[in-house]
Amino acid sequence: MNVNQINTLVLAYIGDSVYELNVRDYLVKKGINKVNDLQTASKNYVSAKNQALYLSKLLENNILEQDEIDVVKRARNTKVNSKPKNTDIITYKHATALEALIGYLYLDNKKQRMVILIDYILEACQ
Repeated sequence: MNVNQINTLVLAYIGDSVYELNVRDYLVKKGINKVNDLQTASKNYVSAKNQALYLSKLLENNILEQDEIDVVKRARNTKVNSKPKNTDIITYKHATALEALIGYLYLDNKKQRMVILIDYILEACQ
């Protein structure tokens, strides 16, 4: 499978799940024991606004490699048929680009790199 030929919205679809699972795992391992507290804490990482912010930090700090930047650009430029409910379209596209990046790394078996980026978000972007 050539991951570069997969629609970026499909990459974002899988990336959203992988990213959220990693966030949940991180929060549980931090010792948060109540579901409501977990849900509240996870919003700091999985909201479109924060995902867009984390992507900008990855880009500003030159953390991403060229192939990763290419995926982000491709995802940001993908035409979206639905209108986001809780955010503006630009923020939504940037959040989707982060999810697509995670999906790309996951499907391309670059899981170690994916974990590095997610750990950066979880640790450095609090």
